[in-house]
Amino acid sequence: MSSSGRGPGAGARRRRTRCRRCRACVRTECGDCHFCRDMKKFGGPGRMKQSCLLRQCTAPVLPHTAVCLLCGEAGKEDTVEGEEEKFALSLMECTICNEIVHPGCLKMGKAEGVINTEIPNCWECPRCTQEGRTSKIKGGREKHLKKKPKPPSASPEGPAAPAPSPQREKLERFKRMCQLLERVPDTSSSSSDSDSDSDSSATSLSEDEAPGEARNGRRPPRGNSGEKENRGGRRAWRPGSGGPLLSWPLGPAPPPRPPQLERHVVRPPPRSPEPDTLPLVAGPDHPLPRAAWLRVFQHLGPRELCICMRVCRTWSRWCYDKRLWPRMDLSRRKSLTPPMLSGVVRRQPRALDLSWTGVSKKQLMWLLNRLQGLQELVLSGCSWLSVSALGSAPLPALRLLDLRWIEDVKDSQLRELLLPPPDTKPGQTESRGRLQGVAELRLAGLELTDASLRLLLRHAPQLSALDLSHCAHVGDPSVHLLTAPTSPLRETLVHLNLAGCHRLTDHCLPLFRRCPRLRRLDLRSCRQLSPEACARLAAAGPPGPFRCPEEKLLLKDS
Repeated sequence: MSSSGRGPGAGARRRRTRCRRCRACVRTECGDCHFCRDMKKFGGPGRMKQSCLLRQCTAPVLPHTAVCLLCGEAGKEDTVEGEEEKFALSLMECTICNEIVHPGCLKMGKAEGVINTEIPNCWECPRCTQEGRTSKIKGGREKHLKKKPKPPSASPEGPAAPAPSPQREKLERFKRMCQLLERVPDTSSSSSDSDSDSDSSATSLSEDEAPGEARNGRRPPRGNSGEKENRGGRRAWRPGSGGPLLSWPLGPAPPPRPPQLERHVVRPPPRSPEPDTLPLVAGPDHPLPRAAWLRVFQHLGPRELCICMRVCRTWSRWCYDKRLWPRMDLSRRKSLTPPMLSGVVRRQPRALDLSWTGVSKKQLMWLLNRLQGLQELVLSGCSWLSVSALGSAPLPALRLLDLRWIEDVKDSQLRELLLPPPDTKPGQTESRGRLQGVAELRLAGLELTDASLRLLLRHAPQLSALDLSHCAHVGDPSVHLLTAPTSPLRETLVHLNLAGCHRLTDHCLPLFRRCPRLRRLDLRSCRQLSPEACARLAAAGPPGPFRCPEEKLLLKDS
């Protein structure tokens, strides 16, 4: 069965993107090749729309929107640590049928898959290998998954050379071009009309294959009237020779070209303004303006807004207004697809709930770098590998952070999150930590020790609500740290949740009288606290008594 019938777009090859890590991706444009000369910033017309010849990526990766054909999920190799588990959850593109799947979604059986080590996320899938299809990329470094292939029987005529693919030809041409460009500045300006120099140049080019013969195996036409120099005046064709030779002029080399200044200022296209009125098919526009429609849309929920976006194009643009999406709830989703992430960024919510989802570290970093106005972030129940993205993401407007019941988090990892960034200087305002503006922090169920609590008091001084419920290491010394005279939370703490902390005793209850602004104190499920001691604290309390609607729950009316 052909691959085109297995799903929509199964047989279509996905265009790959830059890896942004190889030597070609990190360098700048040369400014001399014909693609650079066509760019507007180098004074060209900008018609070719091609990147510099020296910046062509040698290891292109799959696009961000690529998903598995079988399960419809993106690559999740960042959520695991083992090599076998990472390979099973990574996306692999077959070079034969162009299908993108997770190796873990395939039942490989006795069939084998062949990995191409030159291009990332590229292999020959077990289905195509079992059916005996020929690969489109031959001659590269291959890695067999299960068993080595049997060597082909040698024919009396000798082994047949496999036909190179266009992608491999492009890679080989790029490597030869880099070798030639690196060889040109190191060559002295000796005379080139001697036969010995010509023979050595011809030999060196015949080993690497001439640039003119590398494209589709065609040989460039020979000139009839002496040498024909190219645009730079350094390469020339000689009649009677078997291929192109490098010839140098007798005089000194010309001085290098001065860098050309940018002639055209390149700016992004202006965003088209949203219409102020609703155009109708028949007659004039609707009398209600856009502001009135937005007042109506504010009374609708997310489901109703999505229905309104299907009515017309004008309503679809109006319904993307961030005032209509103050909070987005994606909790308990099995996986987050790229269209879902793009929809979140386009709506720019102030509160985002990703609790108990399979969000990866790469997805979370992509979101946080594009949601600069995010004020509330809920990540309870996620893995620590994903939550560790908070350590390198800017959070200038964050006011609420929920990290309850994070899986596999250790006290040392939590301290790395509380510490300021390593590149922050002591005189800067961000030297107090990443959570300096957070007012409410929820850390229920984590292994929080007194050392982490000291860092919390130092680098998060504006906390008014703190949830430390069910933290096994929180005891009487922790309460003493929270209410010490040097603690900044002593004057700012309003809500404190210590439910389920079994190390708390009756000796820590008088310490809570040091917090004058305390309005809610939850001590439920604390085994070593007696109800009588809690009742005495409620009667005396900080300025003004508490009321106890439940046992060991102290509330005060503001």
